Amino acid sequence: MTMTRGTRRGRVPTGLAALAAVTAAAMPLAGCSSSAGPAVSSSAPAKAAEKPGTDEDGTKTAGTETAVAAKGGRLGGASSACELPVTFDLAAQWKPKAIELEPDSVLADLAEQGTVRMACEIDAKPAGNIGFLRVWQGKPSEDDPQAVLKAFVADDPNAGKAAYTQVKAGALAAAEVGYTVHSELMGESKSERAFAVSTPDGPVVVHLGGMDTEEHTAMLPAFELAKRSLKLA
Repeated sequence: MTMTRGTRRGRVPTGLAALAAVTAAAMPLAGCSSSAGPAVSSSAPAKAAEKPGTDEDGTKTAGTETAVAAKGGRLGGASSACELPVTFDLAAQWKPKAIELEPDSVLADLAEQGTVRMACEIDAKPAGNIGFLRVWQGKPSEDDPQAVLKAFVADDPNAGKAAYTQVKAGALAAAEVGYTVHSELMGESKSERAFAVSTPDGPVVVHLGGMDTEEHTAMLPAFELAKRSLKLA
C-alpha cells in the first residue's frame, strides 16, 4: 500500500504562508512542548561541502565529502527530549524539542509534509547558527525511503533542483536528497537537504534547512553526524 501525499499545506492562508517562509529557518514552531535536551559541550563544527548526487533526470552532481560535527548527546530514546523510532547523535550545543501541536492549531498544516509529520525540532542557535534539524515521522507503509523523500519535496511548492542518492544512515539503507527552496520574501533560493529511512513504526525523515545557503552549509556536519550515527530505537 502506498501512502497518499498530503495536500493540506496548499491550503495554508497566504499571510501564514509568508510568515512561515521567514520563520521556518530561523524560529521554532509555536505551540511545541518545552522538553529539555541533553547537556552538551561546546565545539565548533568542521567545514562542510555538498556531497555528490543525481538529479531527477539522472545527471550526476559534483561535490566532496561532508565533515562530521562533534557529538554532544544522543536523541530518540525514551528518556530523551524526543522519543523516536530511531536514535542518533546530536551535534554539540544543539537543543532538541518535541513537536506537539493540537490538530486545530493554526500551525498544524505546517507540521505535515508529504506523508510525514514533524516530531522533533533541533535548534542550532545555541551553537551559533540559524536553522534547525527537524525529524519527521510517518505511518507504516510500503513506500521506500526515496519515495518518501520525493513526496516530501513535492509537497513544497517552492522546491526545485532535487538530487537523490542511495546512502547508508548508520547501518540502515537510506535515501538522501539535496534541493533548493525559493523564498519570495528573501528574493533568492537556498539549499536544503534531507535523508529518509524505513522503520517498523513508519518512515523517518531528517531534514536540514537554514536561514540561507551559507548557514545551511555551516550546519551540514550536524546533519552528517545524525546520519552516520543513526540506529533503530
